[in-house]
Amino acid sequence: MRRGYWRDSGETVGAEEAWDIWAPHAYDVLQEVARRYHAVITYGEVGKEVQDRSGVRTSALLQNWIGSVLGRVVHRAHRQGHPPLTALVVHKDDGKVGVGYAEVLQVAGQPPVEDEMERERHAASARLDCYRYFEASGLPADGGKPALAPRLQQAVRRNTPPPLLPTCTRCGIQLPVSGACGYCD
Repeated sequence: MRRGYWRDSGETVGAEEAWDIWAPHAYDVLQEVARRYHAVITYGEVGKEVQDRSGVRTSALLQNWIGSVLGRVVHRAHRQGHPPLTALVVHKDDGKVGVGYAEVLQVAGQPPVEDEMERERHAASARLDCYRYFEASGLPADGGKPALAPRLQQAVRRNTPPPLLPTCTRCGIQLPVSGACGYCD
């Protein structure tokens, strides 16, 4: 098995050169994702896509290079006045943005968000900015709403207790749909 970074032609390239080649492709991929309301993409999908589009490959583990590529995307989006496209990239297993999302905040001059779910809500809002900016298909006329990535939203739903049902203020029994207590009224 080949090691390092190389072009499909067989020519060896350095890591930094590969990242520089991949970054514009990642930008294009993320713009495409941003054009579909509530769409997200995984780190692995971005990694595969940039290699396929560029013809530059690597044997390096994804976690060892994807952050460098997406960091370039963060800076380009900021320079161009685009919303943070990297908010669209989530982990396959849990649907969360990675720790590299902190770079989005740093580049924008915002303080870091330590709470994981607060970071996810921030990313959801940033994704909505992307969908609006790139005029996503399926975007509702009212401008849409921020949403957690689907996998994370499912996990949150499973761990969220059911809403409290209204109860009678006198006897504490659950009220029927009419809202009138059959015992106290």
